[in-house]
Amino acid sequence: MTFIAWLAVAVFLGAYAFIATEKIHRVAAALGGAGIMLLVHATDAHAAFFDERTAIDWNVIFLLLGMMVIVGVLKQTGVFEYLAIWAAKRARGRPFRLMALLVVITAVASGMLDNVTTVLLVAPVTFLVCERLALPATPYLIAEAMASNIGGTATLVGDPPNIIIASRGGLSFNDFIVHLAPLIVLLLVVFVGLCRVLFRRAFRYDPERAAQIMALNEREAIADRRLLWQSLAVLAVVLLAFVLHPVLHYEPSVVAILGAGILVAATKVTTEQALGEVEWPTLVFFAGLFVMVGALVHTGVIDLVSRAAADATQGHLGPAAMVLLWASAGLSAFVDNIPYVATMSPIVADLVQAAGPDGQVLWWALALGADLGGNATAVGAAANVVILGIAARNRVPISFWEFTRYGIVVTFVMIALSTPYLWLRYLM
Repeated sequence: MTFIAWLAVAVFLGAYAFIATEKIHRVAAALGGAGIMLLVHATDAHAAFFDERTAIDWNVIFLLLGMMVIVGVLKQTGVFEYLAIWAAKRARGRPFRLMALLVVITAVASGMLDNVTTVLLVAPVTFLVCERLALPATPYLIAEAMASNIGGTATLVGDPPNIIIASRGGLSFNDFIVHLAPLIVLLLVVFVGLCRVLFRRAFRYDPERAAQIMALNEREAIADRRLLWQSLAVLAVVLLAFVLHPVLHYEPSVVAILGAGILVAATKVTTEQALGEVEWPTLVFFAGLFVMVGALVHTGVIDLVSRAAADATQGHLGPAAMVLLWASAGLSAFVDNIPYVATMSPIVADLVQAAGPDGQVLWWALALGADLGGNATAVGAAANVVILGIAARNRVPISFWEFTRYGIVVTFVMIALSTPYLWLRYLM
């Protein structure tokens, strides 16, 4: 590697250390790291802002912005209070039942929508129901972030890296369902069991508060029915457009921004009210992170690491799939999985072409490793970062290590279970 490449690695590791230790705010660390990358010419203005492979992923930024505005408008209708009471009543006030219910809802919704949109919708419900039952919100938020990444792995639209993989590999929506969904169902069941063990200290049952919840009428929580129906209509159209992306060819970011604009323009909600709910620090953090990771791509660091992992298999399909699965999980824990998959997909495409029809297993290994590996750390996946941002905004901060100490365990178990699945189904 060149001197600039080593310098880029040092800057990235330094910024990551500040994020992990929380010596300075994560937004300041990400922006500082991005600034230094530009200062030392590890990247430049074009590469940081406009290049398809190395720039800030504006599709992600504007997808988040649009969905945050829509969720902010929905929040004013009282629908989240409605859902919180409904969920608590269905769980009969039992903490573990509530977590299991929220985890399953989050995972299923993430498969149909995308994991970031799902956590934006579920997090407000979580805060309200935990407040009603006097439960700590942190374990529930962490579990939901992880469930969104697990559920999103099952479909083409569930996690952004899957869209990249589908495009490179010529894979359809149904291909993901057939090849990944069966495993994800198993992983979700195992994850619910893990939640029972990992978060056992949070399950404090309060009979009095449970009785109070059971006595509530959730319909009374709706504050503005007209705005609710307007918001739900726009949200339904937005979500339908997400699912029909392969047909309509509108990027999710475009759909989200259009939906947000129409909702604000067509309702009595003011621009100030709509933008007041946007998690601006989260968006800025993402921008800084994208610039830093883009610098690693620009200087050839990620490409070097990816090729080393591919070369280590020496053309053998079985070892190649296993190395790809575990290496992708490890790298996606620290490097956002979107630029990682964008960098790795051309290499995998070459390996698949060389291996023939049986080589398709490499696409599934890449998808599982990148998507599930995002659970390992607080910055491994977009959904994790969004959850941390929402938690901080609601004065329930989740530290990097508080998330990561659970994430490492969950990721190891998920990847360990994915290993025999790939081997027995595709390599025997």
